[in-house]
Parts: sequence; structure tokens; C-alpha cells
Amino acid sequence: MRNEESSVRRGLGVRMGAVLGAAVVLAVVHPPAQAAPDAGSWTTETVAPGVQLRAGVLRDADAKPSWTVTVQGPGSAPLGDRAWADDTAGRLRDAGFEPRVERVVWAAYADTPHGTMGWRVRLGSYGTSGEAQGAREKVAAAGFTAVAEWTGYDAQQPADRESVHVAVIDPARFTGTVAATHDTSVADRETTSSVAAKRHSLLAVNGGFFITSDADGVQGTMAGIGAYDGELESMAAGSRAALILADGGRHARIADLTSTVTARAGSSTYAVQGINRVPGKVRNCGRPGATPTESPRQDVTCAEADDLVKFTPRFRAALPTGPGTQVVLDADGRVVSTGARGGTVPAGGSVLQGIGAASDWLTAHARQGERIALNEVVRDTAGRRVRLDSDDSIVSAAPTLVKDGRLAIDAAAEGTLDPKNLSFGYAWSNVRQPRTMAGLDAKGRLILATVDGRQPGVSEGFTLEEAARFMRSLGAVQALNLDGGGSTAMAVNGRLANVTSDATGERAVGDTVQVLP
Repeated sequence: MRNEESSVRRGLGVRMGAVLGAAVVLAVVHPPAQAAPDAGSWTTETVAPGVQLRAGVLRDADAKPSWTVTVQGPGSAPLGDRAWADDTAGRLRDAGFEPRVERVVWAAYADTPHGTMGWRVRLGSYGTSGEAQGAREKVAAAGFTAVAEWTGYDAQQPADRESVHVAVIDPARFTGTVAATHDTSVADRETTSSVAAKRHSLLAVNGGFFITSDADGVQGTMAGIGAYDGELESMAAGSRAALILADGGRHARIADLTSTVTARAGSSTYAVQGINRVPGKVRNCGRPGATPTESPRQDVTCAEADDLVKFTPRFRAALPTGPGTQVVLDADGRVVSTGARGGTVPAGGSVLQGIGAASDWLTAHARQGERIALNEVVRDTAGRRVRLDSDDSIVSAAPTLVKDGRLAIDAAAEGTLDPKNLSFGYAWSNVRQPRTMAGLDAKGRLILATVDGRQPGVSEGFTLEEAARFMRSLGAVQALNLDGGGSTAMAVNGRLANVTSDATGERAVGDTVQVLP
């Protein structure tokens, strides 16, 4: 398997002239051949001086994806160990089926094991999803839990088609601005293209992770650090990747960021753990005191029993209600009122809500007319403070893809997968999905890219490793993964340019990155 595993590290590479198809190779699959773009399918458009867009389809004529049936591993894991795979295959043969056992190896993550990730058991190769579903029902009737899957989503073989859009913004030539925005309210969801049309943007992509369910908080609010027009509007979920757009995007960089906010009343202080979110609920975790983990955990909502949350004027929705204490502050940070949670944020003012010990602190220290000062600090992992001015913005997601010109996918540290629990994050990280990516090349040019996915035989998407290799092949020396899946969208001149994956159409998202004339 030495040569097969090295193909994982080579991965997918694209530099608008050649495409290297790469992937994990299963024990029963030959190493993927090199692929190349269909030259006739590529288009190039100068959207504005210094803003170029290329779009095309990466094709691999040798790729032969099909529908298959995959037996679920132990628990809810997609894979199991070799003993489980052999035992399962034996029981399937005894039941009259012809299974195959496939070896899956780890992708080129910076912080996970190498070599064998696990083994999976599959049956058959079908031309349609209906045929695969029919076979799955027979497998299920024999007592096995199984799903019908498209093998084109496997990292272990090349994708047959991947539709990509790549925009390059050169700050040396572009006279406009690039900014992250949550438009008018951080508690709203809007489609990327509608915000772009409203703002007359040249180009736009979706931004970071956000709340999609009332059970996890207020829909539209960010699940990670976000800053717009120089104001911090949400806090970091641990140390995770962020795109910092300073000076209207003329000076951009990518770094893992953390954030701390401290409330001070007289000589007493208390840590604020959230901005513009429901007290007690921390989407993607990553905050001190959060349970069950203080580490980042993608798509998991953690709890905070003692939680102090700030609400800004951009939270233009009804404030959360429930047990605890609320303090309304004026523009100077002086206490206007103290009482039950609810109402709205006053124009120019702010609100603090506390539960548990934070509620007790507010009750003890919030006195009418006296000031509660809030000190907000954003730092990168080198300890450098990120100071925000009115033309600065931040959009974040996870994980880091490229650092200092090399693949640096810290998927475990940023919480997008768990090496000890393959049921967590496997499909999110290791299966091809629609992706939105941002990067910077050695000349400081900003690269915004999307790949469509979840469209069998039309566009499969990228794994995280393929996304990293794709960005590096474009010249990115720094890159991160933004929100993807049904959120992936690119708009050009206010119109959606890619094909989104949700059956209901373009998804309304939280924040976006807008390239403005």
C-alpha cells in the first residue's frame, strides 16, 4: 500500500491548466489516474480591473462512479476495524450476498493518525439510485443496517466531474473594497445573491457557520467569530481559522483567532462568553466553561450554566427570554435598567444578559447610572492582537487548509472530525461535499473559490484534503474552508453563478463576503 498511500498526499491539484486527480485508494480499487479539465468548458471573465473570475468543470474520463450499498459500521460509524469487516462480510455471504471489503486510509490531515482509518463493507454496483435502494432493502431485510451511496463522493477514487468557480482579487489593481457583512441584522438569514444584488456587489461568496435551527439559538447568528465595519458581532468558537479583511480588503490575512471580552463594574470583572447568542447555548462549542467540551466541535451545541452574553445594536430581533438577569446600557455603557430578560436592544446602546453566576454578578454590580465597561480583545495564535477599525471585517469557519504554502489541515484541533470517533465528522470532512474556500497567494491576492457538490454525475465536490490541494495549486500560501454544503454560493453582479445543492434552491445564510465596486 506504500504507493497507494502516497497518492493520498499528492491529492487533487488544479492550476487552471492541469488537474491532478488524487484520493485515498481502497484495497480493491486501482490508483486513480490523472485528470485534466475540459479545455472547452472553461470561461474567463474580468469582472472589474483587478477582479478575474474563472469557471469550469474538472473532468476525469476514467472515473466510473456508480451507486452501491454500504453496510453501517459499529454504532453509527461509517467504518469498522478489519475483524468487524470480515465478520460482516462473512454473515452477508451466508445470507446469499456478494460483499466486498474496502480499506480506507486517513487523508493528509496535520493532526490525525496516518495509514488505515478503517474498513467498510459494500455490495453491488448500480446505474441508478433506485436500483441501489432496492438492493439496500434486501440487505436490510436480512438484518443489516445499510445505505445507498454514490461512489463518486468517495475520496478513494477520482470524481468524474467537479464544477468550480474561482475569483482572484488583486488589491494592487482593484480600487473597490472587500468586506464581510451580515447586512442589516446579525439575527437574519439572507441568500448570498440577494445581499450582493442589494449592495450592487461585483462578486460575493457565502461566509462562516451560522445557526440554522431555533433549538440551537437564534437563526442567522454566527457560530464563530464575526466582525463587520470594525465591530465584533460574535465570538470565536475556540481557536479556529478566520479571514481578516483589513482596510477594506486591501490587507487580508488568514489566521486562527481567539476572542475574549471582559465586563468591568468598578473593581469587579466577569468574562463575557458570547455576543449576540442565546445565553446557555454555544453552537460549535469552544468556550471556557462549556459542556460537554470547551474545545471546538462542529455542529454541536454546548451548554453554559454560568453565561454572560452581550447584545449589540445589530441584533435587530426580540431578545431571548428566560431565567436570569438583563441589564440595558446606553451608548456610554451606563446602566439604564436592570430586570428580566426580553425586549430589544436600544438604538446606540447594548444589552447584557446573564444566567447562573453571571446573573448574580449583574444583580450585584449593575447600578443605575454607573458604567459597565467592556474590553474586547481578538488575538491570533502568535499572540498578536487584531485591532479593528471601521473598514475592517472578519469572517471565520474551519478548518485551516494551507499554511505557509503547505497543506496544514488541522481538522481534529478545529473540531471538524474526531480521530477516536469515526461517527463524528466523517462525511463532513472525508466525503466530497460542496465547499467554499478562501485563500491568499504570495502576492497578497485574495482567492475566493467554490465547488458544487451533492450532484451525482454532475458535480461531486471536494473532500477537505482536495479543497486544500486545490487552493494550493491555485497559488494559495494561506487558505481556509468556509461554510459549505447547501450554503456554498457565488454571486456575480448580483446573480447566482453556481448550482447550489439544496432542493429548495439557494440557502439563506448568515454572513457573506462581498466584493464591492
